Amino acid sequence: MEPKRELTSVDLAALVSELNAYRGAKLDKAYLYGDDMLRLKMRDFERGRVELLLEVGDTKRAHVAAPSHVPDAPGRPPNFAMMLRNRLSGADFEGVEQFEFDRILEFSFSREDKDTKIIVELFGHGNVAVCDENYEVVDCLDTVRLKSRTVAPGSLYEFPESRLNPLTVDYDAFVAKMNESDTDVVRTLATQLNWGGLWGEELCQRAGVEKAMDIAEAGEAEYEAIYDAVQRLAQSLSSADLDPRIYYEEPEDDEGSRRVLDVTPVPLEERETLASDVYDTFNGACDDYFYELEVEDEEESGGKSGSNRPDFAEQIAKHERIIEQQEGAIEGFEQQAEAEREKAELLYSHYGLVDEVCSTIRAAREEEVPWDDIAAKFDQGAEQGIPEAEAVVSVDGAERTVTLDLDGTDVTVDVFEGVEKNADRLYTEAKRVEEKKEGALAAIEDTREELADIKERRDQWDAREEEDDDAGDEEDAETDWLALQSVPIRTDEKWFERFRWFHTSDGFLVIGGRNADQNEELVKKYLDKGDKVFHTQAHGAPVTVLKATDPSEPSRDVDFPESSIEEAAQFAVTYSSVWKDGVFAADVYAVDGDQVTKTPESGEYLEKGSFAIRRDRTYHNDTAVGCAVGIQCEPLTRVIGGPPSAIEDRTEVSARVEPGRFAQGDVAKRIYRGFREAFTDTSFVRKVASPDKIQHFLPPGGSRILEE
Repeated sequence: MEPKRELTSVDLAALVSELNAYRGAKLDKAYLYGDDMLRLKMRDFERGRVELLLEVGDTKRAHVAAPSHVPDAPGRPPNFAMMLRNRLSGADFEGVEQFEFDRILEFSFSREDKDTKIIVELFGHGNVAVCDENYEVVDCLDTVRLKSRTVAPGSLYEFPESRLNPLTVDYDAFVAKMNESDTDVVRTLATQLNWGGLWGEELCQRAGVEKAMDIAEAGEAEYEAIYDAVQRLAQSLSSADLDPRIYYEEPEDDEGSRRVLDVTPVPLEERETLASDVYDTFNGACDDYFYELEVEDEEESGGKSGSNRPDFAEQIAKHERIIEQQEGAIEGFEQQAEAEREKAELLYSHYGLVDEVCSTIRAAREEEVPWDDIAAKFDQGAEQGIPEAEAVVSVDGAERTVTLDLDGTDVTVDVFEGVEKNADRLYTEAKRVEEKKEGALAAIEDTREELADIKERRDQWDAREEEDDDAGDEEDAETDWLALQSVPIRTDEKWFERFRWFHTSDGFLVIGGRNADQNEELVKKYLDKGDKVFHTQAHGAPVTVLKATDPSEPSRDVDFPESSIEEAAQFAVTYSSVWKDGVFAADVYAVDGDQVTKTPESGEYLEKGSFAIRRDRTYHNDTAVGCAVGIQCEPLTRVIGGPPSAIEDRTEVSARVEPGRFAQGDVAKRIYRGFREAFTDTSFVRKVASPDKIQHFLPPGGSRILEE
């Protein structure tokens, strides 16, 4: 079986909602690789760096990629890429739409001076057309001049002729289209209804209809079953209620490795005999799938080194990422199931109130009172202090439901069903969610077993390679990064890198705000109960948080080592105005995360970036400022900076600074020149440690470099 190389119409329908989550991201640069892959580098306020890959060659895809999966920037950009940069630099991403049920995506960008649409055709030979707000083509990768349509610079972009959209077709039209056919059921779905072969077979399987059945033999029962399967799929796609999978072909013997075969937004019964990995998002599944497909293609064409050693580090990182996603999904299922049960219990604990509200609405509807008038009556009742009316949040006539505020929780009930039936529905939903949790628990065990297998195979490779080494070789010799002719670059941008940050010598993350907005964000969004907060009395001091756990993990109390506490305190004073004032030490206080609040005392006012402290503080008197900046080469290649005791042991080369009279930019350039002289591979230093990246870690105000 050949692996899938093109996203289907169903895939694109699933991707649209996930890609639209990046609305508001600003475009930095555009790159063109060869003549068929476009890379749009964007910056999102919440997520940081966003890499959108659009490929329209033999492989046809559109998804956001992890930075580690993005190819290096090509050389001098061609005219098409330069045109995009001129039109889109600084533009806001407004969203993406799928054209009907075709394999066409329309990405919209806006800027004060102009709007731009990038239309990506993921069918046939593939194409990318860049248009203005009136759909006039500015430029395109491939000029198309056919009888049916034209895509060329200066012309109006013409979409292909409209086809029936099987996701939105009503039942009568569906039946009419099926009856027009003179072949079997699966071919009719594939061609007349535009599902394609795989999804035609999948819908037959889900509906329990024999795919080879002749249309003449199919009746109302078969049509209803298939249409019901279509509606369930359409609902999953439109609501982004997905359960993505990557499917693999297992090796015929123990020596081989499994190969990717397919990526789908929901599990396929047609693929149930294949090994698969579960993903949290379809975008993430597409990214890993096409990356693995590319690696496999390179290995087959001899693009890898002669040793043929698998990339165990990448495989391990991938499985650990999957486990993290699965753990997050399990936690989400637990919370969702508990929430549904709590709603059901609230219905019973407020039985009389719920029954009274529903009875009132039913009586009004029997007298043909309009739904809007019913809602208005409840509003009037709430103003008069009637408890039942006060509990009504909203009335939805289209859904025949009322939403009630029960002890601070919104619960939506069907007014034409009793309290018991509404509660049973919620209990049933909780049970359904728990069943999904059980499936996720089984999947995570499979992933952990696969991870253990990969690590075992890695250890076997390592053992064989050690046996082949010369007896006199130093088996544990450390890499001399400074002497390497070519230093490998490994990057993985993290969520915290837009703040000030470092890892303590004990491995704990410390983050600090760069301004009042970030101080505000840290306290509201990233401060958990088990964390510690450090601050100085100096004006302009950052909120400094010593994190006990990652934001994705449940909070817990941690007994922080004294070395981490001292480094966090030094970080807090270093990046405050104390440094800018040329002072070498100041007092820092520390409090627990639950002592910090944005709620002021009565009569007080808190400015943006400010916060209130409850209970006692622990003071660290005369804490010395201290900052070092260096280049880390493993496990990632990047600039890091912070307290010298936390930085210098992690870096191959570093520079220590103290308050002085030289501007940030000048000091950064001097440090950069020193780093270039230290490494044999000077191009590596240019890529990972530019003066701008070094300056990112320098304290505000003047500095001087401490000579060794």
